[in-house]
Amino acid sequence: MTAHTTRRRRWAAAGAALAASVLLSACTSNTPEPVDGDGGGNEVVGGGANDETGESIRIGFSAPAADHGWMGAITKAALAEAERHDDVELVVAEATNDVSMQISHIEGFINDGVDAIVLLPFDGAALTEIAIEAMEAGIPVINVDREFSSPFAARSTVLGDNYGMGVSAGTYICEELGGESGAVVAEIAGIDSLPLTQDRSKGFADALADCGLEVSNRVAADFTVAGGQQAAANLLQAAPEIDAIWNHDDDQGVGVLAAIEEANRDEFIMVGGAGSANVMRAIEADDSVLKATVVYPSTQAADGVRLARLIAHGKAMGDLVEVEVPRTIQLFAPVVTKANVDDYLPTAFES
Repeated sequence: MTAHTTRRRRWAAAGAALAASVLLSACTSNTPEPVDGDGGGNEVVGGGANDETGESIRIGFSAPAADHGWMGAITKAALAEAERHDDVELVVAEATNDVSMQISHIEGFINDGVDAIVLLPFDGAALTEIAIEAMEAGIPVINVDREFSSPFAARSTVLGDNYGMGVSAGTYICEELGGESGAVVAEIAGIDSLPLTQDRSKGFADALADCGLEVSNRVAADFTVAGGQQAAANLLQAAPEIDAIWNHDDDQGVGVLAAIEEANRDEFIMVGGAGSANVMRAIEADDSVLKATVVYPSTQAADGVRLARLIAHGKAMGDLVEVEVPRTIQLFAPVVTKANVDDYLPTAFES
């Protein structure tokens, strides 16, 4: 067994024993450069000993097809992050929504002996077994966004915060409505059968309850423009007066806004979800019902690449005392408004 292989297996074994969970949006710099604003953005910043060039490594990367703006931004950000490092070669598998094909891609990474794998699975449960195989082969797996069904399938996991998105949206609406009793709050969800949608709705309901409000009207769409437009049209017809709307997804929000314009409605404020660039530009212009959006970071895979590089180099995260990369990292779900939009627009995705 080579020293390199031994080291990789030690990293994988150490990962199984870690249980730390932290909140952050950038993760490699020991001495990060100052960032303008309130520090809540997820701008990519460099600097510090962790960015110094080390041993050359190959990282396999696989993600679903870019069938909407957020997913396309995931891969784009991962590629950009890899290009920042002279010691990283990112081997990108063809994006696919075919589980069998994605499994085949991971098998290829294992056979090629890559140093790490960053994997956003189309279906976390379905990709669990092959991820375990990679870990058992001594290849650390960084699981992104959609969790595996076993803790043994990943060295580290990078997650967004779906429940937190709902909390952030509900808290903002509570503040904007000023505790107005009897306010009509509407919700346009994504696909109701998905746990992420259920988590977002639960967080939203919990935050509203904290200020004495509740969801008065709710419809579900499907994360598409057409679905968002139809769902919003149904909602607007059913609710002649609305004070605030939270739309879970900015991609489907393109259709939601089209329905609002067609209905000639502007008596409410609207909060988006995910953090697309077109929504942020509308917030900046401040000439529509859109007043805020809640970020679901499209930089998750880029963070995954950073973590994979640290693990492969045997390094830790510079701003933590812990000597290993954490097991689980959950990114924050900040609210973007006109006041802070400039901090978030540079990393926003195009719907």
